[in-house]
Amino acid sequence: MITTISAYIFLIAIIFVILFQLGLAFGMPWGEYAMGGKFPGKFPFAMRIAALIQILILIIISTIVLTNAQIIIPEFYKFSQTAIWFVLVFSIIGSVLNIITKSKKERMIWAPVSIILLISVVLVMLKQ
Repeated sequence: MITTISAYIFLIAIIFVILFQLGLAFGMPWGEYAMGGKFPGKFPFAMRIAALIQILILIIISTIVLTNAQIIIPEFYKFSQTAIWFVLVFSIIGSVLNIITKSKKERMIWAPVSIILLISVVLVMLKQ
């Protein structure tokens, strides 16, 4: 049960991140809340494309977590047992980067979200 709840918490948090990235990709002036605040206002075109690529990565990651929690795509469960380690490393790196960012605004929003994602992945991996 903890595994399922953790997977859904992960999903809710990742949807929040995806919506943010989608906003950046479509020109919302939220640049100071991402990439260390390096691009205040609207992201330049190349960074908008990067935001779209990030969305694809986040969808893949969430699919791995939900599959590992045995919520979706049971045929790929075995693959997810290995792939979840990539998600763990991705979550650790994301948490560290969001904790140490120079942008206070980014840190205030994304450090807690990153930590929630990390804890959720660990709990899914433990399968309690």
